[in-house]
Amino acid sequence: MSRIAKAPISIPKGVEVNLNGNHMTVKGNKGHLSFDFNPAVKLSINDNVIQIEWNKVDKGSIAQAGTARAIANSMVLGVSDGFEKKLTLIGVGYRAQAKGNILSLSLGYSHPVDFVVPAGVTVETPTQTEIQIKGSDKQQVGEVAAKIRAYRPPEPYKGKGVRYSDENVAKKEAKKK
Repeated sequence: MSRIAKAPISIPKGVEVNLNGNHMTVKGNKGHLSFDFNPAVKLSINDNVIQIEWNKVDKGSIAQAGTARAIANSMVLGVSDGFEKKLTLIGVGYRAQAKGNILSLSLGYSHPVDFVVPAGVTVETPTQTEIQIKGSDKQQVGEVAAKIRAYRPPEPYKGKGVRYSDENVAKKEAKKK
């Protein structure tokens, strides 16, 4: 039985939620998002609370109910508060600079790496070694952070590379003679 799907989602002030069958559109001060949910679940709005309903017998619909609740909650939180990921560059000469919708990275290669930031996501560089990724879509913010990190993931011997600010890199011991 899904415990996640049973929890109601309260809609904060300033957020507008529209349901059209299984298509949900959420608008807020941080933007607007829309999603088509699986037909195995049914969403309903009563007194500024979103409830998820599903067929209690079908195991597939039970699994989809928890997923639908998590996605709907992320949409409501995204348009009201937004999501943020922080990356840190560790290494000699590793730098980042945001210029409009292009993030220019110097990661020890012979050439600078230019990353084009997609619409709906903003990238800021408070210092040369910190990157802040902000947006209303949780999946898109995480995907952008993962793509930037993939240019130079942290290596296990010295820990140099691009890492999440809260990531702990386990360092290996070097070979001994």
